[in-house]
Amino acid sequence: MIDRDGVRDAARYLRSVRPIDPDEIHEYVEGRPHPALVRQTLREEAYDLALVERSDGSFIPVPDDPIPAVEWAPVRFPDRHANALRDLLVDRLGLDWATGASGDQLRDRLTEVKERYYRAHAVNYDETTALAYAVYHLPGYWAATGYILARLAQADLLPRCLRVVDVGAGVGGPALALFDLLPDEAVVDYHAVEASSPAADIFRSLVDPPRSARVTVHESRVEAFDATSEEPYDLVLCANVLSELDDSAGVARDLFSHLADDGTFVALAPADRGTATGLREAERALADDGPGTMYDPTLRLWPDARPTDDCWSFDVGRSLAPPGIQTDLDALGAGGPGDGTFVNVDVRYAYALVRRDGQQRANVRASPERHAQLAESEQHVTKRVDALVVKLSNDLTGGGGNPLFLVGDGSQSVDHFAVLARESGLNKTLREAPYAAVLALENVLVLWNDDEGAYNLVVDGEAVVDRAA
Repeated sequence: MIDRDGVRDAARYLRSVRPIDPDEIHEYVEGRPHPALVRQTLREEAYDLALVERSDGSFIPVPDDPIPAVEWAPVRFPDRHANALRDLLVDRLGLDWATGASGDQLRDRLTEVKERYYRAHAVNYDETTALAYAVYHLPGYWAATGYILARLAQADLLPRCLRVVDVGAGVGGPALALFDLLPDEAVVDYHAVEASSPAADIFRSLVDPPRSARVTVHESRVEAFDATSEEPYDLVLCANVLSELDDSAGVARDLFSHLADDGTFVALAPADRGTATGLREAERALADDGPGTMYDPTLRLWPDARPTDDCWSFDVGRSLAPPGIQTDLDALGAGGPGDGTFVNVDVRYAYALVRRDGQQRANVRASPERHAQLAESEQHVTKRVDALVVKLSNDLTGGGGNPLFLVGDGSQSVDHFAVLARESGLNKTLREAPYAAVLALENVLVLWNDDEGAYNLVVDGEAVVDRAA
């Protein structure tokens, strides 16, 4: 047994003096343990001591600046992750995992899970389900989580000494994304909460954390997970899990109470209508009924206003090249060889980022002297108005007509769509601006769309659109 307290005390003394060399520290520790044991202890204690290991084997303090911005627009699932999953499939199911009886079982289970998911029925995550889930969903969930973490890094909101709880960690998509984004000079205390033992086992097999990360897997339902004795989390991550809970709003509120004062609550959900709009319910429990502030994307641009619409809003990332693990399983697809039934390359995700320090991504507010509130659109039908809105969709026509975008200002009770009826140099920003951009709309025509039960803000040759933030 090594004297861990002695190692910690020596490290704390030296960290402000010079790089910590395990060959030196072992001289100061009772029993003079081998330097290799000291090095391993320092790695295990890296988060608590806020130390990172350098390439020369010494340890230095974690820098004070946040995790730097990174570019994240992947076009393929990394081979190292895909190969790890393939090795696991071979280990569990044999070399013919995709073509033999096991392949039939995986395809049948995926078909069943898709149907149950579509009908909002519960899914039993046994080993077959967990493996099928990993093949079909892991690449997309990895990519979607990376997009969100990259947004936080861009805003300097990820500290280099980072404490994370990943609720509904599944087979490891969010963890893989974080560790892929993590710079060398950062340390992470990562807690994965996963109720399914088969999924937790796959997590352990697939997630090979860097030496700077301490990973603890809690096989527990989130409702039973007790974080009260722990220090606060910098990141509370609920990826693709809130829709599976009986009381998502209540769970969100409880988890939010364990967030650090400058931390971020991150909710992710698939882009389909049920899960995406359900995510907004949990979001509003925190940002409107609770102590949080909506950071991104559905900003509250009017003081004391709150949205009550469904808000089916989601972002779209770059499609991934079909991973070999999916094309192998798809080779005997339901409609014929390689029909695409079991290939999942689209990256579409709804998300909500909520803070407790009052921050929101764009520090702009609407003004009654300048802007029409979307909650009052009924008063402006057939009139031209100015409005401040957030762009909450990509082009919903898919290029088949006048570009159409969901927008909101945090006050709306029904859907509002900005329609680019006639593009000009003064309004092309509506089309060009990214998802979640804050836009100033000038001189747009308000119309009621009876077929959709929504308002159209018509952007024609007389309208101007600018980025407000």
